[in-house]
Amino acid sequence: MEEDIKTNLKNYKTAPFDSRFPNQNQSRSCWQNYLVFHLCKKAGTAKEGDVSVCECYWRVYKSLCPMSWVTAWDEHQVAGMFPGKV
Repeated sequence: MEEDIKTNLKNYKTAPFDSRFPNQNQSRSCWQNYLVFHLCKKAGTAKEGDVSVCECYWRVYKSLCPMSWVTAWDEHQVAGMFPGKV
């Protein structure tokens, strides 16, 4: 159990620097990566391609976004009220 935690901490990677979002406030980066992940996943599923290429966007938005935002956005997508183009 303790080794698993140490391994997870050792392998943990946070979001890399993105020159499009140079400020400390990363909420725009969070939003953009969330949208790109879902667009990538949708495109990969439609073409029956490999969706694993979208994983980098998933890691970034999981690292930057508060879980309450992600939960709310997911609920809005299901309800058809999501403001972004996905």
